[in-house]
Amino acid sequence: MDPFNVVKAVCTSSRGTSRARPEQLKMSQVVFEHHLSQAAQERSSKADAELFRHAAFAQHEAGLGMVSQQPDEKLVFVSNRVSTIDPNKPKTGGLAAALEPVVERSGAVWMGSSGTLIEGSERLNAPEPHGRGEVVKVDLPAAHYDDFYYGFANSTLWPAFHSLTERMSPASEEHYKSYCEINRAMARALSRLKNRRAIWVHDYHFLPLGNELRELSIQQPIGFFLHTPWPKPDVMEQVPHQRELMESMLAYDLVGFQTRWDLDNFLSCLRTHLGLESKSDFVISDRGLTRCQTFPIGIDPKQFEEYAVESLATHRNEISSMQNKLDGTKLAIGVDRLDYTKGIDNRIKALDQILADKPHSTSLLQIGTSSRADIPAYGEYQRDIDSLVSDVNRRHGTDDGSKPILYEKGHFSQMQLAGLYRTADVGLVTPLRDGMNLVAKEYVAAQDSNDPGVLVLSKFAGAAEELNENEALHVDPASPRDIATAISTATDMPQEERIERWRAMMNKLEAYTIHDWSKDFLRELGHSRVAMPADQFQYLGFGWINEAQMPTYATQEELNVAVKQVQDPRWIFPS
Repeated sequence: MDPFNVVKAVCTSSRGTSRARPEQLKMSQVVFEHHLSQAAQERSSKADAELFRHAAFAQHEAGLGMVSQQPDEKLVFVSNRVSTIDPNKPKTGGLAAALEPVVERSGAVWMGSSGTLIEGSERLNAPEPHGRGEVVKVDLPAAHYDDFYYGFANSTLWPAFHSLTERMSPASEEHYKSYCEINRAMARALSRLKNRRAIWVHDYHFLPLGNELRELSIQQPIGFFLHTPWPKPDVMEQVPHQRELMESMLAYDLVGFQTRWDLDNFLSCLRTHLGLESKSDFVISDRGLTRCQTFPIGIDPKQFEEYAVESLATHRNEISSMQNKLDGTKLAIGVDRLDYTKGIDNRIKALDQILADKPHSTSLLQIGTSSRADIPAYGEYQRDIDSLVSDVNRRHGTDDGSKPILYEKGHFSQMQLAGLYRTADVGLVTPLRDGMNLVAKEYVAAQDSNDPGVLVLSKFAGAAEELNENEALHVDPASPRDIATAISTATDMPQEERIERWRAMMNKLEAYTIHDWSKDFLRELGHSRVAMPADQFQYLGFGWINEAQMPTYATQEELNVAVKQVQDPRWIFPS
């Protein structure tokens, strides 16, 4: 059975969507996986090749796990912004850095906002080739974009998803209306793309996009991946229209999260706010079946290792110039957007405490790129960081002009960053909360295997679930004292222990790369798409994947009993 070529549901009673209702669909995970495994064993080598063609991924001859898709069948990625695939283009990581190598090698189409706002409806631009893939930019309506992006997405959802409700702006119906309008605009743009094999939607900007696509009768598999955390039910309760948003997310076939913590919170929200139970991370609603799963995003560690070596060879003078401006025998580095979730203020306060006890012992290179400065909370935070840096440099600077903090607001390429990572004795990744934080992984990958630095990592970053306390130094990001203690421990750590910790982390990064992440998601997206033509069959299935396997019921009473059974929250998937 080709998971990207399953029977599509035709549910005429559910607002024109293409998915079966719960009384028409109940899927057993155990039975489903059994059938998929059985089908895989029966396929010939030719059929195996066809499956990988549909999934758009196979073994790459260089071990990258990626091949081009067939030109007539395209996987489509969707995110708010797209960027040029160029290793020398300045960026500090995040979603764009994660998706670029996947798009470049997979042959996928990457769709997102062009940054150009227009009057009237959305406008689709011509595809731009990038590696084996291509980028399609969409000009979006000026009437709604600011309220969508600066309003609901980043002044409501962003702080709420990071459990910082005090940063949420007052609720605005206009903001929410624009959020929905931009999602509809992106859905219309997507519907005009030809030869879609599957659609993979990214991040909090597009929670309802899957539902909008179903409203347009898009029947291909649609998956969603959230790069941020997902909050607990009491926090989600403060998000306007939270029930409507969560209901719309169930239009996706697969919903992916960074960590188990995020996934458990999402399922708790469904139970608390919608009264929906989950079975083995499957959720059945009036929109059909949605599978929920964790996919911890990775990086390409080999690439970062190569970047670090090349950077030190080509940017040695620039790096040395930065180091000469600093006063301290040990160097720590932080690389972040200037965002209040990143905990930059507390790491500066931690350095202040260290220098009060041990003058001239440690310096900090803080790279902070401006972000969303038009949002008042961001502008205020950036001014606070400026003030803190000035205060610490004034208190602990030297007469010859050296200072403990070099605060760089410019943009750096990934290659430049890799060289800076390698020169730093300590990597500081201390967000108050974060979905994953790829800077933590990039810092590890860029280290010299014979003399690696030490990673100081917030226990509330998603990366802390992978890089445990025996490898990174975990800290409470809200405690400057805790961060200061960890920095001191890192700078005093013996070389043998540093190598042991680094090797354990590097092994994990090499075992699960960005390419493994994308391949896993697409495979599970294929496995998650199982439905039947609801307008043809009026009986219930338990673990069926085709008509022959579906049970029939002799009377309406028997059917009603079966329906009530599977709707009972105590019901367990049959095995």
